[in-house]
Amino acid sequence: MSTKINKLPESTVEIEGQIEWPDFEQHRSAALKNLGKELELPGFRKGYIPENILIKNIPDIRILEEMAELAMPKVYLRILEEHKIDAIGRPEIAITKLARDNPLGFKIKTAVLPEIKLPDYKSLAQAENKNKPDTLAVDDEEVEKAILQLQKMRANPKEVRPQELGPEVEPQDIELPELNDEFVKSFGDFKNVADFKAKIKENMRMEKEFKDKEKQRLKIIDAVLNKAKIELPRILIESELDKMIFRLKNDVENSGLKYEDYLKHLNKKEEELRKEFEKDAEKRAKLDLILRGIGIKEDIKANKEDVDREVARILEIYKDAEPVRARAYAENLLQNEKIWQFLENQ
Repeated sequence: MSTKINKLPESTVEIEGQIEWPDFEQHRSAALKNLGKELELPGFRKGYIPENILIKNIPDIRILEEMAELAMPKVYLRILEEHKIDAIGRPEIAITKLARDNPLGFKIKTAVLPEIKLPDYKSLAQAENKNKPDTLAVDDEEVEKAILQLQKMRANPKEVRPQELGPEVEPQDIELPELNDEFVKSFGDFKNVADFKAKIKENMRMEKEFKDKEKQRLKIIDAVLNKAKIELPRILIESELDKMIFRLKNDVENSGLKYEDYLKHLNKKEEELRKEFEKDAEKRAKLDLILRGIGIKEDIKANKEDVDREVARILEIYKDAEPVRARAYAENLLQNEKIWQFLENQ
C-alpha cells in the first residue's frame, strides 16, 4: 500500500493512496459471502449459495464495491497508526479507481485534533464558582403551587345555573379534588399528605439543583471558550450539524409528524436550518475539543467499571446498538462528566 499525506487548512489532512491488487483481492470471498446473504436463486437456500454461482449472478462492479467497503475501514485505521495521525470525527472516503486486476485507488479527508491553546481554565472556573449559591431552598408556597396544579389536572367541571352567572362567575368553573391521603396515593407510593408534600419538595429542590448546575456549567465553559484559541476543522462543524438534524428528525417523527411536512410548516429547507444551527454547532464542536484537551492535560479518564455498567445499560435499552460504539459513547460521556466535576470543584 502506498500513501501520500497532504495537510489542508482548518486542521484537516487528505490521504491519497492505493492498495495493490493482490492485497485488495483478499477481500473477495468475504464480499461474496456478504452479497450472497440477500441473494435469492431457485434451487438454493438463501445465504448458502456456492461462490462460483454467486460470481455468475452478481455484477463484477458490485463485487468490487463490496470489497472496497470491507477493505477501507481496516486501511484507514492502519494509515492512522503508521503515520501517527490523531484523527477526529468521521472521515470522508472516496474511491478514485476501482477495476479488476488493478490497484484500488482512494482519497480520504479527515479532521485531525487541532492545536488547542487552553487558557487558565482553573482560574476561570474558580471565578465563576464564587458566585454559585451554596444551597437552593424550596419554600412552602412553591410546594403549594405545584400541588394546586396537580389538583387542577384532576379537577371536575362544576355546573353553574344561569341565574348564578355574573361578572365574577365563569360558566366552566372547576371543583378541585380534596387534598387527602386518597388523593395523594393516586399519584404513587405515598404514605399520606405530609409524605407527599415532603417528596414534592425534595423533587423540586433536586430539579432546581440540576438546572442550576447546567446554568453554572454554561457560565464556566463560556468563560473558557472566550479565552481559548482553536483552529476548528470544518468537518467537525458539519458533523455536529448532522447530529442536530438527526435529533430534530427523530423528535419530529416521534411526535407523529413527517419531517418533510414539518419543513413545509416552517416554510424552510433543511439547508436553511443547518445555516441557523451553525453557531450552536460550532460552539458544541469547540466544547468537545476543550473538554478533551482538559482531560488530556489533567489525565482525567472514565472509570472502567462505570463504563462497563453504562455499556450494559445502553445495550439493554437499545438491543441493536453496536457494542464498540456503545463503549465509545459511554467512555466519552463519563469522562466528560468527570471533567465537569473537576471544573466545578475549582
